[in-house]
Amino acid sequence: MSINTIIRATSLNKSFGAVQALYDVSLSIKKSEVVALIGDNGAGKSTIIKILSGVLRPDSGSLQINGEDVNLKQYTVRKARSLGIETVYQDHSLGEKQPLWRNVFVGRHLQNAFGFIDVAKEKELTLSVLQKSIGLNGVGVSADALVGTLSGGERQGLAIGRAMHFNSTLTILDEPTTALAVKEVGRVLNFIRSIPEKGNSALFISHNLHHVYEVADRFLFVDRGTIVHQCLRGEMSIAELFEKLEGFSVNPASRDRR
Repeated sequence: MSINTIIRATSLNKSFGAVQALYDVSLSIKKSEVVALIGDNGAGKSTIIKILSGVLRPDSGSLQINGEDVNLKQYTVRKARSLGIETVYQDHSLGEKQPLWRNVFVGRHLQNAFGFIDVAKEKELTLSVLQKSIGLNGVGVSADALVGTLSGGERQGLAIGRAMHFNSTLTILDEPTTALAVKEVGRVLNFIRSIPEKGNSALFISHNLHHVYEVADRFLFVDRGTIVHQCLRGEMSIAELFEKLEGFSVNPASRDRR
């Protein structure tokens, strides 16, 4: 695998009882690339990202991260994080009743010389995430504020900023712009644009083709559990993107597995 390829999945298959959710899924994501995973509800997008993030294990197939083979029997969310794979979900990414600093360092707390959580250092770094990643610079900004006080866009920004703080090589974003105001959508899209600027990559899952078209370098079309087509942004207008996606839904025979 090229050293410029962050992740490569080959021939992933996954069934839930008699239902085959994924069939022969192969994909790769390069360094400094934003890839969009698009398709209808039930197409298999969520199953793909759950396998890549360590939530689910495939029935068969292989996975390489940063050129190294991954033992899928031992691949977990914790292992994925240790290899630089972070996932930002539409919901449940943050604890609303917990302060911001605890959310940033949940499961990865810093320790002082005595083995206790270094609260002061975590609060300091949380403020840095808020100011540099989200752009919250007001006098009242506090690492002790509860997540529930943030707007939807700010929460997504915090979750993305957390992934960037831990220098994730690949950030998986599951519907990050759903139910956000227009201004907040713009802010989240700017966060996504900033990821490749730091030499990292993103996998962006969304039903809103206008949003993904603004930031994605490449599109992977998922239909009925497999990747049926892919193209670069420059190869297709947004109108053609809509037309192509609708074509798979209407006519499965139109699949092109390039």
